[in-house]
Amino acid sequence: MTSQDETTGPKAKEETGESAVTGSGDLPKVDFSTFVLSLGTTALYQLGAMPDPASGESVEADPLVAQQAIDTLEMLRDKTIGNLDDSERQLVDSLLYELRMRFVENTR
Repeated sequence: MTSQDETTGPKAKEETGESAVTGSGDLPKVDFSTFVLSLGTTALYQLGAMPDPASGESVEADPLVAQQAIDTLEMLRDKTIGNLDDSERQLVDSLLYELRMRFVENTR
């Protein structure tokens, strides 16, 4: 049976702020705007507007999955009414507008 070295085990990473999953503290802090942009990026990818991050090649659009990401953003906007600051509300509204326009263009 092996024991974890106290300087590299999960507890040591927790104490230094390193992520126990990735081993790196370089990931950006997740806030509302980061989360919303992540959902927007997912929708753009599913609309075929972004290349595959691994290969760099174009991907085939999947409008049903894109619609689900757009619907999730809309639900999030509706559930957070009155709790967002002006910049967060504007981000969600402008992102939803852009994604809807791209969706309509893509499904014509």
